[in-house]
Amino acid sequence: MYGKEEASRLRQEFWTTFGKYLAPKRSDDGFKINWINYKTRIRHLFFRMWATSKMAYIGIELTHKDDDIRELYFEQLQQLKTLLHASLVETWTWEDLVYDDYGRPYCRIYKEMKGVNIFEKEQWPELISFFKPRIIALDEFWSNAYYTFLELE
Repeated sequence: MYGKEEASRLRQEFWTTFGKYLAPKRSDDGFKINWINYKTRIRHLFFRMWATSKMAYIGIELTHKDDDIRELYFEQLQQLKTLLHASLVETWTWEDLVYDDYGRPYCRIYKEMKGVNIFEKEQWPELISFFKPRIIALDEFWSNAYYTFLELE
């Protein structure tokens, strides 16, 4: 079991390592990019990555507080499902309504990997191998899909 400070330090060290590992990789559009804090440029639409002592997660999350707008964005993603899955080369889980720890509704499309631990440095290569191709694939997808969402803003 790790103390709060040690857990925080290890998390920060992992994400710093991951960021440095991907730093030379440019976006699909050829720009320098912050892969850890990916900017979709669409309010309330995020690419999220996180890891715990039990699993890793990467996903697209729609957090708009207006139910109708959130549903509209989710429907738009559903229309782009073929393009998304072609970029990812795998199928992800689609959830049109989930709630965060504070009871706020959101939609998500995600992939999980269970049985990994961010606090075990020997598992970091496995975590990096999980996150890297998926965030790059999301970027490839987004370079085409962004303009569809720009029209909805």
